[in-house]
Amino acid sequence: MPYLPMTEYETASAEVRARYDEQIAAHGRITNMKRTLLHHVKAFDVYMEWYPLAEQLAAVIGQRAMALYSYAISEGNRCLVCGTFFRKILIDSGSDPDNPILSEEEQLLMELGFSISEDPHNIDPAIYAQLKARYTDEQVVLLFAFAGIMAATNLFNTVARVPLDEVLYHYRKAGPRE
Repeated sequence: MPYLPMTEYETASAEVRARYDEQIAAHGRITNMKRTLLHHVKAFDVYMEWYPLAEQLAAVIGQRAMALYSYAISEGNRCLVCGTFFRKILIDSGSDPDNPILSEEEQLLMELGFSISEDPHNIDPAIYAQLKARYTDEQVVLLFAFAGIMAATNLFNTVARVPLDEVLYHYRKAGPRE
C-alpha cells in the first residue's frame, strides 16, 4: 500500500503538468515514482539528475554494465521498484539477471554495487584496487556519485512505498520484497 498518493495530471499545478508533459515526451509515460515525487517539484528535479549521470556513466562503461551496476545496487537495497525496473532492462536485452554471464568489468561493477548497498564501510580493498587499475579518478567519482543517486532513488521508492508500475509486473522477481 502506498504511503503517499501519486499526483494527478488533471488536478496538478501548471508547473507539475509541465513536468508530466516533459516526462511523457522523453519517455512515453510517467512512472509511479515520478508521479509521487511531483508533490515537491524541486525534489523531483533533484532526482531527475539521475538521467545525466546515467548517460555519462554509460558513456564510460556501456549501457549493459550501467544496468547491471544499477541492478546490483537496487537489489542490495531491496528496492522493489528499481530492482524490477533494471530486471526489465536486462531481460528485454536478452540477459538473465539471476544468472548473468559477466565480463570482468561487469563482475567488478556488480560486486561494487552490492558492496555499496550492503556495507559501504567495508568494501573489499581488492575492489578498490581493481577500480584504481581500470578507471581514472574522475570515472571513479562518477561511479560513486551514481551509486549515491541510485541508492537515494531506492530509498525514496522504499520509504514512500511507491507501488510497482504495471509495466513491471511481469518482470518482478519472486520473493518477499515490497
